[in-house]
Amino acid sequence: MAAGILTLVIIGAAAGYLATRLMRVDVDLPSAMGLGVLGALIGGLGLRLLLTVGNWALTFVLALLGSMALIWLWQAFRRRR
Repeated sequence: MAAGILTLVIIGAAAGYLATRLMRVDVDLPSAMGLGVLGALIGGLGLRLLLTVGNWALTFVLALLGSMALIWLWQAFRRRR
């Protein structure tokens, strides 16, 4: 986890510098890097949260479909007897 945050800090600093230059925002280098780092941390952690929640939702949907298929098979087997 610490390596992931460190990566976000490094990438964020570069992205903040580049973003302020592309958007022609007149800020000093530390401010540009700070904005980039905050943006990377918010974006990176937010994306991880969405992926985690998405994985839980996908697991739930697959478990629901599996349960429904098993119930359908069970009912079909019971009707034959």
